[in-house]
Formats: sequence, structure tokens, C-alpha cells
Amino acid sequence: MTQATVAKGVAEALDEAPLSRFHLRAVLTAGTGFFTDAYDLFIIGTALALIKIEYHPSPILIGLIGSTALLAAFVGSTVFGRIADIFGRKKIYGLEATLMAVAAIGSALSPNLVWLIVWRFVLGVGIGGDYPVSAVLMSEYANRKNRGRLVGMVFSMQALGLLAGPLVALLILGLGVHGDVAWRVMLGLGAIPALGVIYLRRTLPESPRYVAQIQGRAAEAAAQMQKFTAGVVSAGTEMVTTHAKLTLRQFLSSRRYLTLLLGTAGCWFVFDYAFYGNTISTPLILKAVAPGASLITDTAIALLIFTVAAAPGYVLAFATVDRIGHRRLQLFGFAMMGLAFLSIALIPRVTRLIVPFVLIYGISYFFTEFGPNTTTFLLASELFPVSARTTGHGFSAGFAKVGAFIGTLTFPIVNGDLGLSAVMAIAGGAALIGLLLTRILPEPSGLSLEEIGGEARDVAIAAPAQLDVASV
Repeated sequence: MTQATVAKGVAEALDEAPLSRFHLRAVLTAGTGFFTDAYDLFIIGTALALIKIEYHPSPILIGLIGSTALLAAFVGSTVFGRIADIFGRKKIYGLEATLMAVAAIGSALSPNLVWLIVWRFVLGVGIGGDYPVSAVLMSEYANRKNRGRLVGMVFSMQALGLLAGPLVALLILGLGVHGDVAWRVMLGLGAIPALGVIYLRRTLPESPRYVAQIQGRAAEAAAQMQKFTAGVVSAGTEMVTTHAKLTLRQFLSSRRYLTLLLGTAGCWFVFDYAFYGNTISTPLILKAVAPGASLITDTAIALLIFTVAAAPGYVLAFATVDRIGHRRLQLFGFAMMGLAFLSIALIPRVTRLIVPFVLIYGISYFFTEFGPNTTTFLLASELFPVSARTTGHGFSAGFAKVGAFIGTLTFPIVNGDLGLSAVMAIAGGAALIGLLLTRILPEPSGLSLEEIGGEARDVAIAAPAQLDVASV
């Protein structure tokens, strides 16, 4: 019996497993990290409004403070993503959360803005590392029928982090905490969920697909899943030879995988450019629309937008993505968010009227979540083979955060020089580019990861002796 046969047995057991408590446990464990990621990334928007009052930084410095964590996420995603394919997903699952906890505390204690930027960089490395490992672990635990729902549920924990930021800010500001203390408390509180993540992730076993197909220990993979799932997943246990693996060079020289990377990384790049540029700068956007409103009022409006528009989009996305289709939902979401952004840019004076602006801006938020914000994360976790799955996701997430960095860095500059309508026009153009790039991707909904990744085809292309993942 060959490794491919036994690995297929392990994979089939996972693909056909009914939704069970072990799926929920994996979702909560992986999702808690995304709650922390979202809180840490987006709370800086409110904190910046207070930092501006205390330090009076230039627009470029404001952009750096808001975007440094996003640039660092490129480093974390690409490095941790590759390491997870070489040494295993679980080897680093928790290390990235430790970086987030330490960096949150360091940010709160920063003596000046230079140190704040340094700690935000460390934070971003941890956040970036969390993306590929959490996404791929959940994808590899999931069954074929509900993979989109389960991975989407992990990502939807971002919504809670997105809501937690304005809630925490309102509470702190409502208590009358002085501004120079308030922003430090907001940033430091990110360490609390990160510490919980470290504990939770020690309880998850290694990905059974990785153990069987890459490490050649199908019996161990079957035993781990039998125990973790309380008997829900049962697979073959024969000991056989190791499955062939891809090196980084072979991965990057494959036309097939480069095309997939163009689609996954390209779509995610343009999406994050528009999404993070707007989301982190939401307090600044609302101040531009309603200059006379207080920070508490702007924060409350932002919370209303996230609650009424964004949160339902997350829920509807994971509830329907497997029925609609992963690629199809991304196409629809890009089209609708692009239409909303361009409406704000082109309708006369809408950026001067708070109610119409908030309505259209809220529609854009709904379709970012019920669309590419969920599906870019999902598609990158399932389109690549097991030996390069976190590598592919890491590259995609990393380049996405470069887009987020550019969007967040340039927003204050473009808004100041050209106005809010120009910012929205650029965001609408980015959405249309994402729509076009999505068309080069296949539809993975309903297929097994092994069918999507084409491991058997890779084995036929290259001899096993040439495919040593440890050689990078």
C-alpha cells in the first residue's frame, strides 16, 4: 500500500465526518486568535485620534503608526507560513500569540512614538504568523461539505474583535479617562485575549493531513484524530513510505501555483488596500464628513456601522458560502462593494451629508464581509497542496497586508490632498481589479482538499527524491 492510499483514507475520514463538537472546539481555538488580531489592528484607529491630540504628529507619522503592524504582517505571514510547511503547523501555533501579547504590553508602555512604531511592528509579525496557520489548520480539520462554513466561522471572530475595539474605547472614554492614558489602556488590553490563545492552542493536535501526507505517519494521524474527536473520525492506520513533497523553488517555479498565487494574493492585496485603508481610518473619515462631531460620537457611529452592517455580513457569509460557492461569493462581493465605493465618490455632496454617507458606507461594509473579506482568507487556505498550503496562504496574506499598509499609510495623505471622494474612487477601482483577478481562480466548493491541491498530479510530475521540503 502506498502513502497516497493511506493519506487518502485519513483525508476521506475527515472529509466525510459529520459536524461535531471537535469542529466547534477547533473553530473557537483558531477564532480566538482572529478576535485578538482584529482588536489589535483596528483599535489603533481610535487610539490615533487621541495620540494626535497629545503628540500632534505629521500625516506621514500618523500613517506609519496606523500601518506599521500591517507591513510587519507581511514578514510574519510569509516566514511563519513557510516554517509551518517545513516543521509542522503546531510547532509554531502559540509562538505568534506570544509575540502579540508581549507587543500589546510594549505598545501601552511606549515612552514615545518611535517605540510605539517598534512595538506595533512586533505585533504585526505575530498577527501575520497567525493567518496561515489558523486558516490552514481549520481547513485541514474540516469536512468537505462544510469547509467554507468552518473556516468562515474562524474568520468571523474578526467581527467580534472589530466590535470590541469601539466598545472598549467608548467605555474608557465614557469613564473620563484622560486621553494620554486612554490610548495606552486601549492598546494594552490586547494582551489579555492573546494570553488565552496561547493556552488554548496547546490543546490542538497537529493537522492529520500533514502528519499522514508529509511526515508519513498515517497511524499516528489516525490515532490523534480518533482521540481528539472522541471517535467521530476513524481512519486507516497502516505504516507506509513518505509522500512526495514540494520545495519552495518548485512551488514558485510552477506555472499552476504562480497563477493561483496571482489570484489569491492579488485579490487579497487590492481588497486589503481598500478595507484597511477605510476601516483603520474610519474615525478620520467620519470627522471629515461631520467635522463638528466629538470623538465619542464618531466612535459610536463607527460601532453602529460595524454592528448593523459588518457583523451580519460575516454571519451570512459563513452560513451561505458553501451553498453559493467560494469563488462565486467573492465575485459578487467585489462587485457590490465596488459599486458602493464608487457611489460615494460620484454622487454629489454625499461626503458632506452624514446620514446618506453612513448608509452607503454601511452597504460597502456589508458586502466586504459578505464577500471578499471572508473568501480571500478561505480560498487561500484550500487551493494549494498540503506540502505548500501554509506557504501559499502565507504569501497571499503577506502580500495582502502590504496592500493594507499602503492603503492605511496613504489614506491621510490622499484625503488631505484630494478629498474623501478621491479616496472612495480609488477604493472602488481596487474592488473592480479584485473582481477581474477572481476570475482566474477555480471553484473549490464541495471538493476535497486532495482533489483541489492535486497531490497525485504533483507526484507524477517530479520524483520523490527531488522533492524534499526541508531543503527549502
